[in-house]
Amino acid sequence: MPVATTSPLSAWRPLLDGIALSVVVAVASVLVEPLLKAAAGGRVGVPAVVIALVIGMLLHPLANTVRFEPGMTFCVKKLLRWAIGLLGLRVALGDIIALGLSTALLIIASMIVTVICGFLLARWLGREAGVGALAGVATAVCGASAALATATVVPDYRGKAADVAFTVIAMNAFATLAMLAYPLICAWLDLSPMQTGIMLGATIHDVAQVVGAGQAVSDEAANAAIIVKLFRVFMLLPAVLAVGWWMVREGGHAEHAKVPVPVFAIVFLGLCLLNSLLTTQPALASVYLPLRDALLEVSRWGLLIAIAALGLGTSMAAMARLGWRHLVLVTGTSLVILVIVTGGLLALG
Repeated sequence: MPVATTSPLSAWRPLLDGIALSVVVAVASVLVEPLLKAAAGGRVGVPAVVIALVIGMLLHPLANTVRFEPGMTFCVKKLLRWAIGLLGLRVALGDIIALGLSTALLIIASMIVTVICGFLLARWLGREAGVGALAGVATAVCGASAALATATVVPDYRGKAADVAFTVIAMNAFATLAMLAYPLICAWLDLSPMQTGIMLGATIHDVAQVVGAGQAVSDEAANAAIIVKLFRVFMLLPAVLAVGWWMVREGGHAEHAKVPVPVFAIVFLGLCLLNSLLTTQPALASVYLPLRDALLEVSRWGLLIAIAALGLGTSMAAMARLGWRHLVLVTGTSLVILVIVTGGLLALG
C-alpha cells in the first residue's frame, strides 16, 4: 500500500495567496511613495510603510476571506520577526560607546519613563494595557518597527490589530511633524550641534525622520542623531523582553500568555555583535558591507510586506471606533520623551 508523502510545497500552498497579496501592496506602496512626494513639492513625503498600511486597510474587504488569511498571518507573525532580527546589522557597539555615559543614561531613563507612562496613560484613559505597551515602546524605541515587535509579546485581545495599525500610523505622523518642528525647537533653545543631534535622535520615532531632521541642521548634528537613534534601536531587545515579562506578570491574561522565546531578538543582538566586530576589519569590508546592505534591504522589504499584511487584516471601521483616547495616548508618550530629553540636555549643559 503506497504511503502518502507531503511535499514542502504543499505546506506553503495555503500561504501563497495571502503572501502574494501582501507583496503586491508592498510594491505598490514603494511605487506610490515618490509620486506623493513629488505632488507635495518634493519636501515632505509619506513613508512607504504608511502607504502600505493604508492601501492594505482599503483592500480589507477583499482580503477578509479564508483564502488570504493564512498567508497574511504568516507575514505578520513570522516574516515580521525575521525582518526585525536583521535590523541588528544597523547597530555597532563602538558607536554606542562613543556617546558617553551621561548621554546614554539620559536616553535610557527617558525610554524607561516613556514606556511606564504608556501603561499609566492607557490605564487612566480606560484602554487595554496592550495599547499602552504599543505606544510606549514605539515612542521610546523606533516607531513602527518597535510597535510591530512589541505586538509579538502582547497577549491577544479584542481590537489588538486595530491598535497596532493605529500606533504605526500615529508614530509615522508624529515623526514627520517632529522632523519639521524639533530642529526649530533646538534653534530656539540655542542648543549646540551635538546637543541638537542628541535631542533629535533621542526623541524622533523613526530612523528616516531622524536622518532628515539632523541633515536639515548640520553634518555634525546628523551624525550624532543617527548614533543616538541606533542606540535606541539597540534597546529594542530589552524593551520587548521587559514588556513581555510585565504583560504576563500583570494579571488578566497571565494564564493564557507566555513570553515567547525571543528568537528574533536573540538574532538581533547576535547580528549587532557581529556587525560591531566585522566593521572593524578593513580586510573584510569589501565582502561584508555589500552583504550587510543586501540583508538590510531584505529587512526593509520584510517589514513593508508585514505591515501591508497588517493593513489587509485591519478593518477601517474598527480603526474609526478607537476614538480620541488613542490619540491622547500617543501624544502623551511623545511629549514625555521630548520633555525629559530636552530638560536633561539643558541640565547637563
